[in-house]
Amino acid sequence: MTLADPRPTLEAPDDDPWIWLEEVDGPEATSWADAQTAKTLERFGGPAFLKDREDLAAIYDQPANIPFVARRGDKLFNFWKDAEHPRGLWRTTTLESYRTEAPEWDLLLDLDALSEAEGEDWIWAGPATLPATHDRAILSLSRGGGDATVLREFDLITRSFVADGFTLPEAKGGATWLDRDTLLLQSAYGPGMATRSGYARTVRLWKRGADPLTAPVIYEISEESMGAGAHVDREAETETIWFTERIAFFDVRYWIGDRTGPKTQIDVPTDVEVDASRDWLAAKPRFPWTVGDRTIAPDSVAVIRLADFLAGGRDFTILFEPAERRALQGFFMRDGRITVSILDDLRPVFEVWTPPAGDGAAGDWSMSRITGLPDLGVANIWPLDVEESESNGDMLANAQDPLTPQTLFLIRAGGSPEPLKRGPAAFDPSGLVITRHEAVSVDGARIPYTQVGPAEETGDAPVHLYAYGGFGISQLPSYNSAIGKLWLERGGTSVVANIRGGGEFGTAWHEAGRREGKRLSHDDFAAVAADLVRRGVTRPERIAAEGGSNGGILISNMLTRYPERFGALFCTIPLIDMRRYTKLLAGASWMAEYGDPDDPADWAFLGPMSAYHTAVPGQDYPPILIATTRRDDRVHPGHARKMAAKLLAMGYDAHFHEPAAGGHGYGKDNSERASFTALGYRFLRDAIGWEGE
Repeated sequence: MTLADPRPTLEAPDDDPWIWLEEVDGPEATSWADAQTAKTLERFGGPAFLKDREDLAAIYDQPANIPFVARRGDKLFNFWKDAEHPRGLWRTTTLESYRTEAPEWDLLLDLDALSEAEGEDWIWAGPATLPATHDRAILSLSRGGGDATVLREFDLITRSFVADGFTLPEAKGGATWLDRDTLLLQSAYGPGMATRSGYARTVRLWKRGADPLTAPVIYEISEESMGAGAHVDREAETETIWFTERIAFFDVRYWIGDRTGPKTQIDVPTDVEVDASRDWLAAKPRFPWTVGDRTIAPDSVAVIRLADFLAGGRDFTILFEPAERRALQGFFMRDGRITVSILDDLRPVFEVWTPPAGDGAAGDWSMSRITGLPDLGVANIWPLDVEESESNGDMLANAQDPLTPQTLFLIRAGGSPEPLKRGPAAFDPSGLVITRHEAVSVDGARIPYTQVGPAEETGDAPVHLYAYGGFGISQLPSYNSAIGKLWLERGGTSVVANIRGGGEFGTAWHEAGRREGKRLSHDDFAAVAADLVRRGVTRPERIAAEGGSNGGILISNMLTRYPERFGALFCTIPLIDMRRYTKLLAGASWMAEYGDPDDPADWAFLGPMSAYHTAVPGQDYPPILIATTRRDDRVHPGHARKMAAKLLAMGYDAHFHEPAAGGHGYGKDNSERASFTALGYRFLRDAIGWEGE
C-alpha cells in the first residue's frame, strides 16, 4: 500500500509539492482549480442549492433595502446594486428627498453600462470628490473586485470621464485632492513605488497633465514598512498635510507638513493612534504611555491643544479610560467634537465630548451620551459628512440584532437619533430567541457567545458557529440575512463567539489572541463548541463552523487540532500556509498579527498553527469546503488551493470552490455573493445530515 504524501511537514516546512498552485493565472493551476470547482458544484449544486441561491439573491436585491448614504456638500451620495443593476449605480439625492419613502435619485454613473461599453469587468471601489465644489471625482475601479484599482477623473456636471484628466493604471493605493489641479498620489504604481506588502511607499505631488511616473516624491518610507499615506487638513489656517508611515499593522508615525513634504514629526510612540481637529490633538495608546508625570492607560482617549503639544506641552486631559469589560471601540472628530464608541460588556455606548469654548481650560470638556439606540446587538455611529471641514456635526447610526433588521438613524448635533430608514425582514423570526452564554477556555478565560435559535433545546440542534478573532476586530451578533434565511428560518441555531484576538474587550483582548496567543484564540472557539454540547444544545456531529480570512486559520486549525468537536467546516478566502504567507500578496503586512515565519523563534509557535503543515494522513477529520476567489489580491488564493490539494491527496472528504472574480469577498455582485454563500451552507447542511427544508 502506498502511503499518502504528507508534505509539507513541520520537519520539512519548505518541501512543498503544491507550490505550483500559487501561480494565480497559471494554466496548470487554473485548470486544477476549475476542475475541483466543477466537482464541488456537481456534488452540491443541485436544485436545492439553486433555490437557496435564488432566495438569497432576491434578499440582497430587495428594492426596500436601505440605500446607505454619505454627504458631500449639500448632496447625499449612494452606490446601489440590485438585480437590474448588478454592478451598481452611483447617484445623489437631497436629505429632504431621502427622508421620503421614494427618494428622487439623480444618476451620475451606471457601472453596468460603463462595463459593457468598455468591455471591462469593472467593480466599484469608491469615489474621492473635490472638496467644496464636489464637481469632480477620482473614481477607483477594480477589475473583478481585487484591491488594486484604476483611477479615473470624472466630471459630475457632465456625467462623463474627463478627457486627458487624471488617470492611473491599475495598482494598490489611491489619491487625495490637494487642489483642483493637484493630487497627492499614494499608489504602488511605478518602479520602486511599492512596499514589501504591496502598498504605496511614497506620496507624490501629481500635477494635472503630468506623467505620474515623473511626479515629484514629497514623502518616502522604507520598503520594509507597510505603507505611506497622506491627507489634507482643510480646517487649518494654512495649507497643512498630515503624512503617515504605517510601519506595521499597529504601528504608525505621523508628520505635519505641506506640499513640499513633512516638516514636524508628532512626538508620540508608534503604538499611539492620533487624530487632530481644529485646535485639538486626540491620542489613543495601545500600551501604557508615560508622558510627563503621568501614565495614560491603554485604550484611553486623551486630548491636548495641538499648539501646546507642538510647543512641548504634555498636559493631556483624559476623556475616556477603559475598565474591565468596558472597552473603547474607536473615536472620531467632527465639528470640534469627539464621538467615542464603547462596548460596555458588549453593549454599545456612545459619548460625545465637547471642548471648552474659546481659550477655556483644557480640562473643561463636557460629555453627553447618545440615547435612544438599542443596547442589544450592534450599533454603529459615523459622520454623515465625508469632509471634516464641511461637517456640522450630523451623524448617522445603524442599529440591528440577529432578529431585528437594520434601522438607519440621523443624529443632529446635540440631538437624539431620528429613524431615517428601516431595512426589510429577510426571514421569519417566529419562535426564535437570543441568549448570551460563556464558555471556559483551556486557561480558564471566559469566552462570551451569543446564541440564536428555538427556545427549547433538543440536544440535536443543527448549529452554525462563527468567529473571527483577529486584528482587534469586534465580532458582534448582527442581522445576517443568509444565516436567517438558510439556517434559522429552517429550525437551526446560530452562534457567534467573541474569541480572543478580537476587540470586544479592548487591546488586552486582542493582545491575548495575537502572535503566540493565536493558539489560545483557536482554543476559545473549540471551547464554545464544547460548551454547546455540555449545555445540551447539540452534539459535535451537528456543529457546522465557518470562518474567513483570518478565520481561515481558525477553521483550518479546528480541522487539525479539534476535529472531534465538529461535523463540518466551511473555510472561506482563507489564510492557511503560515510558512509562506509573508511572501504572498499583502501577507508581509500581517507580521504584527501573526509573527515572522523566517524567524526561528516565531516559527516555533507559527508552525503548530499552520494547518498546511500539521495536516497528516489517517486522522478522523470532518468534511471541509475550502472556498476562495481567483481575484483575491489580499489573501492569496494559493492558500486555499494548496490546502485543498493536500487534503484531497491524503484521501480526506475535502472540497474546493474558486469563482473567477470577487476579490477578498464572496463575489463581485449580489448574485455571486448569493451563490458563494448558498453553496457553502448547502455543503454544511449535507455534511451534518440536516436538510432543514
